Amino acid sequence: MGGESDKTEKMIAALKKAGIRVTRQRIALLSVLGDADDHPDAVELHNRAKEIEPSVSLATVYRTLSVLEEGGVVHRHAFDGGGARFETSHEEHHDHILDVDTGEVIEFQSDKIEQLQDKIARELGYEVVHHRLELYCRKKP
Repeated sequence: MGGESDKTEKMIAALKKAGIRVTRQRIALLSVLGDADDHPDAVELHNRAKEIEPSVSLATVYRTLSVLEEGGVVHRHAFDGGGARFETSHEEHHDHILDVDTGEVIEFQSDKIEQLQDKIARELGYEVVHHRLELYCRKKP
């Protein structure tokens, strides 16, 4: 199992911590998940992992994703109009734009938005602990 990326190593550690065996099937899934530059759903991850390890079952994908989510190394997104989609945890916070016509998910980071959210929370006597921003957009013609 040498040569895994930092993302894969974190996911392997989360599985071991939860007492889940790190099998060939799970390594294939972790590899696909760590390499994903989009936000695939469980079926997409299953199909990609099967290209590496044909014996990967959809049940293994769901169970593994659940454990990784509980371990904080994978985020589940429930974007409007679709099923759960997944991404590995990033070091930096980011938000999402969803293209309502294509379903594409675009990540972005805005210091202005972060500062405004903090300012609003402070003015109301709060401190932001966590937030998620999703913008549902359509490209201008």
